[in-house]
Parts: sequence; C-alpha cells; structure tokens
Amino acid sequence: MVAFGKKLKERQIQEWLGYYINYKLMKKKVRQYAHQIEVGTQDRRQVLKDFSRMLDNQIEKIVLFLLEQQGLLASRIAKLDEQHDALQPQPNISQIYELREAYRAVGQDLLKLLFFVEINAVGLRKILKKFDKRLGYRFTNDYVKTRANHPYSQLQQVFKHVGIGAVVGAISRNLHELQDRQGSYLSIYDHPSLPLQDPVVDSIKAAVDRLTHSTNFLNFLAQHALIMQDELPAPPIEERVDDKKYHFMSLLLNLANTFLYMVNTYIVVPTADDYSMSLGAAATVCGIVIGAMAVAQVFSSVYFSAWSNKSYFKPLVFSSIVLFLGNIMYALAYDLNSIAVLLIGRLFCGLGSARAVNRRYISDCVPLKYRMQASAGFVSASALGMACGPAIGGFLQTNFRIYKLTFNEETLPGWIMGVAWLVYLIWLCISFKEPSREIEENSIRQESNAEAVENDSVESGPKQPLLISSEDRQQDEDGEQECDESEEAREDSHRAATSIRSAYRLLTPSVKVQLLIYFMLKYAIEILLSESSVITTYYFQWSTRTVAIFLFCVGLTVLPVNIVVGNYISNMFEDRQILMASEIMVCIGVLLSFHIFSPYTVPQYVCSGLIMFVSAEVLEGVNLALLSRVMSSRLSRGTYNGGLLSTEAGTIARVIADGTITLAGYLGNSRLLNATLLPSLLICISSIIATCYTYNSLY
Repeated sequence: MVAFGKKLKERQIQEWLGYYINYKLMKKKVRQYAHQIEVGTQDRRQVLKDFSRMLDNQIEKIVLFLLEQQGLLASRIAKLDEQHDALQPQPNISQIYELREAYRAVGQDLLKLLFFVEINAVGLRKILKKFDKRLGYRFTNDYVKTRANHPYSQLQQVFKHVGIGAVVGAISRNLHELQDRQGSYLSIYDHPSLPLQDPVVDSIKAAVDRLTHSTNFLNFLAQHALIMQDELPAPPIEERVDDKKYHFMSLLLNLANTFLYMVNTYIVVPTADDYSMSLGAAATVCGIVIGAMAVAQVFSSVYFSAWSNKSYFKPLVFSSIVLFLGNIMYALAYDLNSIAVLLIGRLFCGLGSARAVNRRYISDCVPLKYRMQASAGFVSASALGMACGPAIGGFLQTNFRIYKLTFNEETLPGWIMGVAWLVYLIWLCISFKEPSREIEENSIRQESNAEAVENDSVESGPKQPLLISSEDRQQDEDGEQECDESEEAREDSHRAATSIRSAYRLLTPSVKVQLLIYFMLKYAIEILLSESSVITTYYFQWSTRTVAIFLFCVGLTVLPVNIVVGNYISNMFEDRQILMASEIMVCIGVLLSFHIFSPYTVPQYVCSGLIMFVSAEVLEGVNLALLSRVMSSRLSRGTYNGGLLSTEAGTIARVIADGTITLAGYLGNSRLLNATLLPSLLICISSIIATCYTYNSLY
C-alpha cells in the first residue's frame, strides 16, 4: 500500500506547496530519533523537546498562512459588499447575477482553504501516531492537551473555525439576499429554519463538518453501514463529479430494498415454530427455517458484490424476482404439507439478498455531501425492518381459504411479502435509473472509491482536534510503511483484493479481533430473537401476538440507543472504552439469561434480553467504526471489500446460531435456553480476552 506521505503529496494544492506540513521531513526525523535512542546517543527529554519544537513550527506555518488567506477572503467579501450596497437603490439583473457568481467564487476558494486545513490536520495526526508507535511514548495526549488548552493556542485558531465561520456567514447571507431578488428580502437570520439552498454553501458546510468531525447521532448511526471513507478528503473540484450520477429515487429504491429484506427475514420469527409443527417437524426446527435465509446469503453476498461491479439495476431486479418466488414457495408449503418446500422457499429468499448492492450503490453513486445521510438511512431502514417484521408477522391473526390456498398466521407472511416484492419490482422497473459506468469509473479513479461514514480527519472536535483515541494507533500497521519514500512509491495501493483468500491476508490482528466481536454480537442477537417464540411459549405461555410485541419493542430500541450513544456517550469516552464496556455488558446480559433458579420469570427474561440486545447494538456501532479505520484501504473497493467481509462474518454467525437452536432442540425445551446461551457466553468471553490481549500488546 502506498504510504500516507505519497498520498498527501498527490492531494496538495500546487500553489500552496510551501505551506503544508512537511510530512516527509518529520517522518525521517522520527526514524532518526528512534535510531539515536536505540544506540544511546540521544536522551528522551531532548528528543521530546526537539520534536515538540518542530511540531510547533509546522503548526505556526499552517496557522499564519490560514490567517493570511482568511484576510484575503474577507477583503474580497468587503469589496463585494460595497458593490451589493450600490445595487440596492436600482437593482440590475445582469449585475446581480455577476455579483452572485463572485460570491460563489469566494466560496470555492474557501473550500480550497478548508481542504488545505483538513489535509494538514490529518498529516499532524499521522505523524503524532507514528512518533508514539516508533518511540513507544504517550506523547500525543500531552502535546495536544498543553497546546489546545493554552490561551494562545494555535491549534484553537485552526479548529474553532471562528474566522471561517464568519466568512461562511457572510457568503450565505449575501447569496440569500441576491437569490432571484423576488418575494421577501428578510435576512437568513430572520428565518434560520429555512436554510439557503446553494451548492457552494452546502459544500462548505459539509467540509466544516468533516473537519471538526464532532461525533453525533447521524455520524454514529452511519458507522453501522461500514461504508468506508478514504482518510484524505477529495479535492473540492472532484466532489462535483458525483452530482452527475446521483438519482434520489434510485437511492430510495435501494433503501426500500434494505427495509423489505429485513422485514422478510424477521416476519416469520413469531410463527416459525408453529409452522414447523404444522408440517410435522419439531418446534426447534424454526432455527433452520429462520436461518435458511442466512445460509443462502453467505453465497449471495459474493455474487451480488461481483455483479454490482457491472450493474445495479439488474441485480435488484433479480433479487426482487427471487424473493417473490421464495415467499410464494414459503406460503405454498402449508398446502403442500412439505417442510422441504418451506426450507427451499427460505433459501430462495436468502439468495435474493442484495444488501451488498445497496451498500455499493451508496458508496459509489451518492455524493460525498449526502453519503453520511444515505449510510444512516441504510442502517435506519435495516433497524426499522427488523422491528416491523415480527410486528407484522404477529398480528396476521386470521384463517381463511381461497380455492385451494390457505391464508392463516403461518402462510400470510409469505403471501404478504410476495405481494410486497411484486409491487417493489414494478416500482423498480419504472423509477430506477442505472448510473453511467463511465462517470463512475472516473469518480473511482479520482476518489479511490471512497466509501462514506468514517471521515478520518479530526476525530475529537474543536476542543482537542488532534487527540487520537488509543485504538487508532493500530491503523499504522496496515496504513503506513516505515520504509523511505522511494520504496513506498513502488507499492500499489489501488489494487483491490481479488479473492476471499487475498482479502483475508490483508487482515491485521486488530481487524480479525473486530470481526470476531462482530461475529459474537450477531450470534448473541440471533439466539435471542430466533428462539424467543419457543422459549416464551414454554416458560410463560405467551401467544404469538405477545411474542411479536416483545420483538417489536426490542427492535425499536435501536434508534434511541444510537441517539444517546452518538450524541453523548461517544463524546465522553474513547471508542475503545465503549467497546470493552459493551462487550462486558453483553456478557452480563447472557449470564443473567441463564435458567439457574426456579421459577424462570418474565422480568428476568425481558431485562436480560434488553441488556444483551441494547449492549450488542452499541457494540456494533463502535466496532464497525473502529473496523473502518483499521481495515486496509485495499478493502474499500472491489468485490471482496470490507463491507462484504463484515456481512459474511455476521451472516455465518447467524447461520451457526440458528443451527445451534435446532441441535439444542434435541435436548428438549427445558434445556434449550441454557444449551444455546452457553456457546454465546464462551464466544463473548473469547472476544473480551482477544480484545484485551490485542490492545494491551499495542499499548
């Protein structure tokens, strides 16, 4: 992989070359310091003093240039304001148009300045990480705290954006007043709820948000999608290429596909045990019935990911047709009295899983400024589908026949979803717009197929903009090379993995641990959801409707939990701390779920289940956020990408969990709960140990 130094050099604005961080020089100094300390020719205090002075000089150079450019922009705006005032008595349409374009030109130059700041911020973070890793010091925290909290801090001059905010405000206000010159002439400050719809202002706001990268709900939610982002921003002129291929209705169709598929997955959960018994099988065969989709999804994810290299429309059409047929087979199994037809129908549904296409469409065809929202929409659609599926399935309480076809609580999920996929297919054929492959290929070359959600710029916001969470240090193992520039240039960072084996070889120990954690949480959630109908019927005699309400309430916790974590908890603690705490809470939830003392009560089951599920949801968001940072950029594109690997890990976990339920069923319903929870507990403990070992070995 080409090292950060070369990518930094390629992204620099040519006319400002002398004002960027001298990353190459500082990297050589770090190697020099490491060698001097190793041979004993330099002591630790002198190294820290020299390196601190070098960083201060680099930051001062950046800040002074930033202030100079802000002054030039302010002068240009002041002159434009004078022209604007002169137009007030007698407006002239042509002059208004020219003035509006002049303000937009200032906005474009401000975008270049924000791009300049962001690249330098990333460079500073990387060199601090490299220094800590090579010399084994915890220098970064001390340096950032002493500089950021000082009243004359130059870091604050950059990351509080006071001057930049004033320039953005001036541009926005004047463009708003010049917009069409029709209707009300009130200022934007009089109607803050009606923001200016101007592409330049939108791009500036997106760049500022990316630069500060203050963690919020939308950002945290988007991390669940594992749509990875290149660590360096794309130049402003390149971002506009995306708008040519963006089609909102096509994005909406992809999100609808995600929602319907998740509904399809979980709509059978409340009634799968009764359906199995109606066909002469044991109630615990519901594990195989539910898990059959996941088995097929293991294979469908690969061919859909490969297919999306050539088209998006055709895979979605194929997915809809296969899911329509699978649901019809699922519904007909009752009248055919065939468990085989039931399972084949569920396998067909799994073969129609187009989640890889949905992810790929967002990463390739949605502009950067909308990609976080689209990624959050992907996760929200999945969560809503998971909640609505059991609710719909549990409330289909009817029984009638039309000709020779039976419509009851067991077959209606199949009929309902069959009709839903048929309607979706018609909508897809009418409204979907296939993006131009030529435009997409150009965009991929320009942006390295950047995939959104985790903008790796400045992670801790304006207070400590360069403060690095301790888990970020592992990224150096797969993202930076210790060789000199000539060696780095010979390596190819744009070559995507060509097989599962080659993708696996790109996984570092920390990435493998993150995938193990993902496997664990998906296993635990699948055990909880899939066996809920059998467990609650055996212990509490719950009806199908009660089970559906319970699962619906559990699914509804996803978004509120992410709001709390995204807005509050993630701003108070490091991701690594949240990760470990969430793993421990999942383990506690599993322990509390065991049937040790009689009687086994509803409060024990509900409370332990909620602890397990909520903790797993928090863990998923944090884990995928870390995974997107430490995973090789070679896994951010191509068929065998990071999203596919995480999907496969989660799908295999679901397959094994559903198989465990069926096998444990041979022990009897009285032992089913403990028999299925024991593997969950062992996997959870293993992931905690692996996490502790990995991070302790790093730090």
